[in-house]
Amino acid sequence: MAVRETDAYANLLLPVKLERARLNPQDAALATELTYGTLRQQGYYDAVIELAAGRSTDEIDSPILDVLRLGTHQLLSMRVAQHAAVDEAVSLAKEVGSRSATGFVNGVLRTITRSEPSAWHDRVMAKPRNDDERLSLEHSHPLWIVRAFRQALAAEGREEDLEDLLIADNFAPRVSLVALPGLATISEIRGTQKAKYSPYAALSDGGDPALWPAVHEGRARVQDEGSQLAALALSRARPVVAGERWLDLCAGPGGKAALLAAEAREGGAILVANEITPARAELVRRALAVFPDPPQVLVQDGTLFGERMPQQFDRILLDAPCTGLGALRRRPEARWRKQPSDVAELSGLQIALLESGLAALKPGGILAYVTCSPHLAETKVIVETVLRRADGVSRVDTAAVLAGVTKRELELGESSGDGHVQLWPHRHGTDAMFICLLEKSL
Repeated sequence: MAVRETDAYANLLLPVKLERARLNPQDAALATELTYGTLRQQGYYDAVIELAAGRSTDEIDSPILDVLRLGTHQLLSMRVAQHAAVDEAVSLAKEVGSRSATGFVNGVLRTITRSEPSAWHDRVMAKPRNDDERLSLEHSHPLWIVRAFRQALAAEGREEDLEDLLIADNFAPRVSLVALPGLATISEIRGTQKAKYSPYAALSDGGDPALWPAVHEGRARVQDEGSQLAALALSRARPVVAGERWLDLCAGPGGKAALLAAEAREGGAILVANEITPARAELVRRALAVFPDPPQVLVQDGTLFGERMPQQFDRILLDAPCTGLGALRRRPEARWRKQPSDVAELSGLQIALLESGLAALKPGGILAYVTCSPHLAETKVIVETVLRRADGVSRVDTAAVLAGVTKRELELGESSGDGHVQLWPHRHGTDAMFICLLEKSL
């Protein structure tokens, strides 16, 4: 309900709720599956509910629809006893709705129990008119996102991967951690195994990472392997020269800044982090507090940085604000919250930030343009638009740089020849990070 009513983020709110409730591990796992599973499969469950109720979900009061979605998830995708799922849903309906609403909830869910999940699947799949609509319903992604993913994969010559990508989005990823170089080692992170690509990454076998000393002390932290590779692409693009100045232009909440700070410290470089909002800047300060002499954190508008500090930095990370479509595994509600209009609104900001970052870059310097979205309008189109306007800026072979970083070869699509790297959940087990290195000529 908080996700729907106040735009809460489930991955931020749920851990707080679980801690306050002091649930045992089994009940915490059940609550997590109820929350995340219901949010992920909302589109498919709404199609089932409409068939069972004989009315559009738009005609159902929102709190009652929340209850129906929870019940439907238990009936179709979990091993909860049918009578228990229905009875609990009716009890919840009494708390949030009228007496007539409880009868409605009971009737809809009883109708769902009368057919096998496979039968409901067949009925829902009779509705789509084309393949994109089928994939949208079956894998519970808005149609516009399905089409955007198809275009992005087609640009790599891998359009046939589309269904695998949608399936991957509906499975919770294993928790990935980073051991900050110079502060921690992978061997210190108990209950983990080494990850595929990043030399500093480990994958958790379960449990609360905060209970491990290295994580509790901030020397290691939860961070997707794709985010690690984005930072390392910049820090390893060429040997570090002592005294270099680095900038993380949009640093919040500070995960990549921490890895960059560790890399800068090892090489004798100086990192400056920037974030436009004071609250997010404070998150960056907390992330960097583990270092004996933490990097400076500025609170400035990144689009004005090039004007205020022209040609000041040797390396710049621009992890641009984006739709976040590459992290739908972790943020299940994001797929329903984002709209196509968000892409158009963000593209102007992404272009302005990239142009500002390039203006702040020294001649001969390198900038990493990064998004956690594979949408072409947020990735290749942004880079190509700015390169057409900019003089003396060229692409660096990002795939070749990462080949010297990763522990095993990254399987990349045809378009990596354009100088960028696009990571994918279904292929690499990472968020769908886009990484493109750009160099300013001397």
